[in-house]
Amino acid sequence: MRRTPVLALALTTAMTLAACGSGDDPLATDAGSPTEDGTATSGSTGEGEGGEVIVGSANFPENVLLAEIYAAALSDAGVEVTTRLNIGSREAYMAGLDDGSIDLIPEYTGGLATYLNPEITVTSSEEVLADAQENLPEGLQLLEISEAEDKDSLVVTQETADELGVASIADLEPHAGDLVLGGPPEFESRPNGVDGLQEVYGLEFAEFRSLAAGSNLTVQALRNGQVDVANIFSTDPAIEENSFVVLEDPESLFAAQNVVPLISSDVVNPAVEDALNAVSAALTTENLTAMMVEVVSEGQDPAEVARAFVDGI
Repeated sequence: MRRTPVLALALTTAMTLAACGSGDDPLATDAGSPTEDGTATSGSTGEGEGGEVIVGSANFPENVLLAEIYAAALSDAGVEVTTRLNIGSREAYMAGLDDGSIDLIPEYTGGLATYLNPEITVTSSEEVLADAQENLPEGLQLLEISEAEDKDSLVVTQETADELGVASIADLEPHAGDLVLGGPPEFESRPNGVDGLQEVYGLEFAEFRSLAAGSNLTVQALRNGQVDVANIFSTDPAIEENSFVVLEDPESLFAAQNVVPLISSDVVNPAVEDALNAVSAALTTENLTAMMVEVVSEGQDPAEVARAFVDGI
């Protein structure tokens, strides 16, 4: 069982989340019980017995879709796969990687790098990847990054953009004190969240309203005026569907966010590596956004959308 100082707080956070929840904890699957994809886990300790790979996901639709893509590609490569989806925030699933509850998760280079090194100052894809790799806990590794990016962004309605005359995050500075910012709970405490906006752009909002990551609640809150500014992932189809305005980030508070497999070294072998690297080579921001339209806007099953994508690689 791996234990590192970097993950001590994450493990405590995950235990707290499980204790406060309904008991339906994706990381608490017992041996032989059904996982999120309906299959049964053999009770692997995460050390790769029999070549099994347990694929996890964060608790928002895009990450679930990416996890299903990884699972489909690995299955096609003859790897035994189970999935544990909708685990929670990075603090929770990093603890799962640490204790072997999961072996693999779709990550985003910038978010991971900032989590591991809150003092990070680089923003390019190559530099962010290098920083993340330098600070990875022992026993974890990153495979090849994809071209696909899904960055944090600050978004306003077209009406707000016109009324305030804002096109960038910096333009919010004289107005922030009268505005409500909405975002996922962790955005309030992460270095590139509320604190980063204050430090980098001098923004002090009237209020921060906690909303579920990647959920339609954020879109509804922005559309209905319950929040004035929202943290929405850049590939969310709701941005285009609602003519929301993504504010430019001239100070690069939000670093490069290339999609990348984060995996336990225990389960890496040529078949696993080749399958996941092929996925990364095929993923682009454009096709990821198109798949998100199918999942979020059209209500298609993420597993079916993932299967169609992998079949086309």
